This record gives sequence, C-alpha cells and structure tokens, in this order.
Amino acid sequence: MYFVDTIEVPGLGNRGYLVGGARSAVVVDPPRDVDRVIAVAARRGVRITHVVETHVHNDYVTGGLQLARITGAAYLVPAGARVAFERTPVADGDVARIEDDLTLRALATPGHTPHHTSYVLEEAGRAAAVFTGGSLLIGTVGRPDLVEPGLTGRLAREQYDSAHRLAAELPDETEVLPTHGFGSFCSAGQAQGGATTTIGHERGSNEALVKDVDTFVAELLAGLDDVPAYYAHMGPVNAQDPGPVDLTPPRRADGEEIAARLAAGEWVVDLRNRRAFAEGHVAGSFNFEAEGQLATYLAWLMPWGKPVTLLAATAAQLAEAQRELVRVGIDRPAAAATGSPAEWIREGDTPRSFPRATFADLAAQDSHRVVVLDVRRDSERAGGHIRGSVHIPLHRLRDRLSEIPDGTVWVHCAGGMRAGVGASILDAAGRDVVAVDDGFASAAAAGLPMARITAQEAHERTGAETAAVLLDVREQEEWAAGHAPGAVHAPLSELLAGGRLPEAAESRPVVTICRSGKRSRQAAELLTARGADAVDVLGGMGAWEAAGLAVVGGSSRGEIAVGGSSAADGASGALDAADDGSPGRSDARTAANASSAADCASPTPDPAAHGSPVAEAAIDTAAHRT
Repeated sequence: MYFVDTIEVPGLGNRGYLVGGARSAVVVDPPRDVDRVIAVAARRGVRITHVVETHVHNDYVTGGLQLARITGAAYLVPAGARVAFERTPVADGDVARIEDDLTLRALATPGHTPHHTSYVLEEAGRAAAVFTGGSLLIGTVGRPDLVEPGLTGRLAREQYDSAHRLAAELPDETEVLPTHGFGSFCSAGQAQGGATTTIGHERGSNEALVKDVDTFVAELLAGLDDVPAYYAHMGPVNAQDPGPVDLTPPRRADGEEIAARLAAGEWVVDLRNRRAFAEGHVAGSFNFEAEGQLATYLAWLMPWGKPVTLLAATAAQLAEAQRELVRVGIDRPAAAATGSPAEWIREGDTPRSFPRATFADLAAQDSHRVVVLDVRRDSERAGGHIRGSVHIPLHRLRDRLSEIPDGTVWVHCAGGMRAGVGASILDAAGRDVVAVDDGFASAAAAGLPMARITAQEAHERTGAETAAVLLDVREQEEWAAGHAPGAVHAPLSELLAGGRLPEAAESRPVVTICRSGKRSRQAAELLTARGADAVDVLGGMGAWEAAGLAVVGGSSRGEIAVGGSSAADGASGALDAADDGSPGRSDARTAANASSAADCASPTPDPAAHGSPVAEAAIDTAAHRT
C-alpha cells in the first residue's frame, strides 16, 4: 500500500510530490520552501529517505539540496546534469528502494533537458505511477527550448521519443504525475483535460502520441511562445547551491524611505488587488497582485537583482508573497510596509489613482481620441484582437513605452490581471491610463471592431449583396483546388511585391482568407497599412469548411467556376508548411485545422480570464492506494 501527496505550487503552475509507504517516503521535485514538505511528511509519520530531481529546473529554484541536507536523505539527480555539489547520480534503470516492495525506477526521458529522467513507482514489480517532470504532461509535453537554442530541434524529437517510450513500457492504468503543465511556462502547450491522467488516456490524446514525429516537431516549434526572462537565472542557481530561505519579516519602511527608494530607481511593488490599487496607490509603484501569478510576472518584468520593496494590505499577504518570491530566487525584500496608501506616502503627498472600465465602456468612446493597448502575448493576439489596437506584450512594455501614441491609454489583456500590471507601469510613467478589467470575450459582444473574424462572420459580411469582398490570398494552385463562392483572388506574394488589388476589391472593405489564417493576417495588416479597410478570417479555409460553408472550383483570378466541393491538394499543404510554419499534408482540411490550432494556442492563460484568481498555495493530500 502506498500514498502520493501532491505539493501544489499554483503560482508557478507546478507540483511536487511526497510518495511513500507506512514508514518511508521519497520527495520528487520539491519547491524551495521545504517546510511545507516536511510538514506533510510529519503528518504522515514517515521518514524522508530520498529526494529526487527529474532535471535541473529552469523555471524555479529547487529545495531539493536543502531538503536532503535537513533530513539526511539521499539526493538523486540525473547523472548527465552538471552540478557543483555532491549528489547521487542516477542513470537509466537505477532503482531506489523506498520500503518492502515499493521502489522507484529511473527511466531516461530526454527532451525537456538532455538529462531529463522520469521515475516509475513500482509496487511488487507493478508500475503504479510515473513522475514525468517536464516530459509527458497532460495532453502535451514540456518545451524543448530552455537549454540552448542550438539543441531545440534535437530535444523536440527526443521529447517525442521519450513520450513513446513511456507509452510503450508502462501499462495503461499507470498514473502520470508531471511537475509542469498546470500553468507553467515550461509547458510546450496548454494542458488539456483535468488535473489527473494515465498512460492509457495520454496514449489516445497527447499530441506527442497521436501525431507523426515530423508533424509533432513542426507544430511544437511553431507554437513556442516567449520564455520568461528570469528563466535564464534558474538553471545556474540550481546547478550551484541555492541555499536555505529566510522568510522572516522584512524591515519596515515608512513614507520617506519608500519615496527615497523610488527616487533611486528601485522597484516598489503593491501586492493588493488591482481594484484597490486603481482606487489609490503610491505614485511610481507597480501593481502585481499577490493572488495572481506574482512570482512569474514580477520575476519576468523586474530587472534581475534590482532591490524591491513590498507593500501589502496585511502581514499575512506579505508573508505569502515572500514565500512565492523565494521560489524564483527573489530572496529578501529590501523593505516592506503593510496597511494602506495613506500610511505609505510622505506627509503632504496624495495617492494617485486611475479608472477601471469594461469593454462596453471602451466601445462607447470616440475611437479617435483613445489608444487601445493590448498587452497579451503574441499567441493570444493571433487568436483575435481589436482593430487599430497597439500590441506590446506585458513583458516588453517597460522597454517600449515610447511606441505608445499620445492620448489616454486603455490597457487590456485576456481578463484583467495583466492589464492591471500594465496600467500601473504606464501610470508610473506619467501617462493617463484606464485599466480594462474585463474578459476579452466581451470585446466583440460590446461591438468593438475585431481585426480577425470567424468564417461565419466573413460569410455574412461578404457576397453579392454586401459591401465587403472576400479576398483569397493563397497561391494559384490552392485557389484552383477550391475557394469560397464570390471570392476574389490576389496572392499574398503579389501583394508583397507591390501588386494592386483586383478591380473588384478596390475601394471596398476587404476580408482576407488563406488556408490556416497566417497569410491572411499578414495580408490584412499590409492592406491596412495601405489605407484599406481590411480584416482576416480566423482559421482560414479550414475554418470555412468546418463551418459547413460552400466551396467551389476556380480556374483564374476573379472567375468563379461552379462545381463540387474540393480540398486543396498536397502542393498547397507543402506551400503552407513553408509560409505558415506547419507541415504539408495531403488533406488540406486536416492541415488547416491543425495549423489554426497551433497558431491560436495560448500556453498559459491569464488566471483572471476565467474569473477565478489563483488561490494561495495549498497541499492536496488525497491518497492514492492500490
């Protein structure tokens, strides 16, 4: 009989595990604040005999070495990992005995890192669970681009091979227990399904197990988003000696000291929720909600090593924030204060404030008098955005403030959390700002013009009885294989070469369409820059056909030859492989759907977009038994 206790670290999208039997236990990928792990082991009444790492982590500081020192446990680290401390090197096939018939077997699964190792929990020789770290996740895999750019392609293929090895060597009922994939940027894609999974379930649903290797690798690499800047520091810290943490309260700062630190260019971070911050805050401070992904976004945006002063509503909020931040190497705040803005400002000063609003409020504004700033990531914006909006991802905002036009800036993200951070950055820079605290799905419903529309919307806007024209920007052979009735043909390659629009499309609103949505987006942007009224179709012809809309055969630009519905041939798939970063396939509809999904995937949603802020870290001690 065995148990598995999950150590949740929701702010980073990770999990660690305590696994054992009646007397002894092993810890897998522990967080840096190891007191939580020790407390769980104490409640279980078990001795920690081993601490194991699946890999040298790139997204957080491990507590493994310190936990092993405190408990006297053996510290197991993959043999291929280059570290500067004594440890027990682990190679493929090595076995650690927990107790009686309960063992942990190492299984080499390179891909997330070259040395990545999974651990199979076996009871009486039967595989009960596998701790997959950053290898096989729920519906996806760990990203392969965190070690060295030159290794990314090779590691992507090794991720595929490792996933197939796990699926081949372990029975369907084996529980899969990954470290990453619950919001972590270490995940190569957004995890699908629930919080638990098995080898059998993954065999039929995981992208690494249901696609051929070339398709998997091409789509994996095409879908990778930006890497948080602080990741560059995590690997080196973990390869050295992270050392113990100090969670004692920081030195208290008064209004004079806070003002002096701001004047010196240091960071002052207000941990209160974005609503309270907007109502009143210290001028020059930044707002990173303690309840959100505090550690990820603060460590990403703050210059590494910059002194930080924390402002919190309560001592409990401050203590929890300290705990979050040590997990990413922000060890000691320079100072801190609790209470309210009235207690944090100098005598004679007044708090600053800015308004919050909804997308409906934005729709009521004169579009010529406001600036709409989208701070979502590139992959999110690719799924749709407000026409005319300025796009600067949040993590690049401080370096690109000069690119934002004059005027009142309405900042939005997917749900409000990142908009609050962005608004605070702009406010600190002296700009007039409004934070859009609303879900992005409300933007279109509010009547705001969208730069990307659905296939059904495109069908309704174009045709003989409408003002807009559907402009197909695919190449000649793709057009000839099948296109929408009434569409006009103008290949993107010709537009990029300076070609004019066909006469039928001149002086008319244009809706561009291609196979999957990438070339049409580029065409819409080009035509907009030329002064045209242009939007594009999200998902391209793949989405058009999926919506059940008609397709006819065509023979030349602007001519319609009525015929049966047909799909593009292998040549068009190969063309889009080059243009869209996705592999060619003989079935264009399958390729279009896959490419569209890859284009629009968002690996780590804004927690606020779903209306449920990330709760404080908690330990799920639900037991798993045979």
